[in-house]
Amino acid sequence: MNALLVAGTTSDAGKSVVTAGICRWLARSGASVAPFKAQNMSNNSVVTPDGGEIGRAQAVQAAACGVQPSVRFNPVLLKPGSDRSSQVVVLGEVAGDVTAMSYRSRKAALLDVVAASLERLRAEHDYVICEGAGSPAEINLRETDIANMGLARAAGLPVLVVGDIDRGGVFAQLFGTLALLDAADQALVAGFLVNKFRGAPELLEPGLDQLRALTGRPVHGVLPWAEELWLDAEDSLSYAADGVLGRPAPPHGDQWLRVAVPKLPRISNATDVEALAAEPGVAVRFVTEPSRLTDADLVVLPGSKSTVADLDWLRRTGLADAVVQHARSGWPVAGICGGFQMLTRRITDHVESRSGAVDGLGLLPGEIEFATRKTLTNPAGTAFGHPVRGYEIHHGLVRGAEEVAPLVALDGGGTEGGVAGPVLGTHWHGLFENDGFRRDFLQRAARWSGRDGFRVAADTSFAAVRAGQLDLLGDLVEQHLDTGALRALLDGGVPGGLRTIGPAGILPEPV
Repeated sequence: MNALLVAGTTSDAGKSVVTAGICRWLARSGASVAPFKAQNMSNNSVVTPDGGEIGRAQAVQAAACGVQPSVRFNPVLLKPGSDRSSQVVVLGEVAGDVTAMSYRSRKAALLDVVAASLERLRAEHDYVICEGAGSPAEINLRETDIANMGLARAAGLPVLVVGDIDRGGVFAQLFGTLALLDAADQALVAGFLVNKFRGAPELLEPGLDQLRALTGRPVHGVLPWAEELWLDAEDSLSYAADGVLGRPAPPHGDQWLRVAVPKLPRISNATDVEALAAEPGVAVRFVTEPSRLTDADLVVLPGSKSTVADLDWLRRTGLADAVVQHARSGWPVAGICGGFQMLTRRITDHVESRSGAVDGLGLLPGEIEFATRKTLTNPAGTAFGHPVRGYEIHHGLVRGAEEVAPLVALDGGGTEGGVAGPVLGTHWHGLFENDGFRRDFLQRAARWSGRDGFRVAADTSFAAVRAGQLDLLGDLVEQHLDTGALRALLDGGVPGGLRTIGPAGILPEPV
């Protein structure tokens, strides 16, 4: 053996963080560890050093392992562009667009790609911790599944099922997930984990005992609710509108800096603003209607998987007018990737939306023309006098922006992005993770917005904040999970004699 699969009763049950926590715990013990997610559906992604694109969660899990991200960690990535279609990325490269129905016919071939990637990782590392997708009990999708029990069956993986007790009904979640699986799938489910528990653990014991008696499977631990955990959410569902992001420390001066981020329907890489939220005295909120911009100091337009459609949504909600008014009043606006594209004069898109030419917000000079080939790079340069790094994932190319001051001077020549007064735009994701640039930008934003009492912290290290979050995950695993049982599953595989429960245990096989 040397691998296991962390499945979940629902999306956002905690699969990503549990996987990252197990990875961190094993890596700190001296083991060579790699993360793996066969198929991810997310518009939060990164560019790997080997030049491909994977889900951001797997890049964070790679950081937990202490290894560089690789396209093999997430061989299939689906990036939704609408409710009915997604761009499919295979081993880091775009492989066309699919609908839910057309994707089914491709899964058999993709299972071979997935299995080969996992086999190589298992040969190269002491352990591989796999993350499932959605729920393994999505019985309408089981026939063509390559991410949950389909992967577990193909690779002989023991499966741990995580349930989110904070949602309520965790025992029904765990029991029902197991019961809906067929007998062969149930034989791979080795136990359960309870996530996000608030309260006295002893109050939970009778339920854990009864679940064990009903299913014949142990609960390998109860992870407590941890207020400190908030970085690198798997997808935009984790970001509540109008709530403050993260756990902001009090300001160093006598004023807060208030940041509003429109929560676009197809928002991508929403994690870009987390670096701002890590600063003391910076309150970042995702918003969905224009009144929330009236008291904002800084507006950040985030990335989008469907720039033209999300720009239309901005206009229909009144947020577009509010953003333009904010900028024309002399207050700062920053656009990232798709948000940058929206700030320009015109967008010509025959690739994503196929809408042709569409007027932008006109806050930055230049036009955007979408190219068929996606730009995937990890550039470096200098911005506001500070060395910066980032990554680019986009189809849009900038045309005719010579009249605007560039934001970044690229290493090796050339420029990127633009600055026009208090309006800033860039295709770079991760730009705010550069500490010196972020501090300088926030001080400028405070000055533009009249927040003279705001003082940026001199010592915030975003890399250290993220590392602290990963160490906290490792601590939670070590302190609250049965790590001996986890090692036994990794080293010995699925224990024999696991019980099959109904309805799979009481109903005949379908004809």
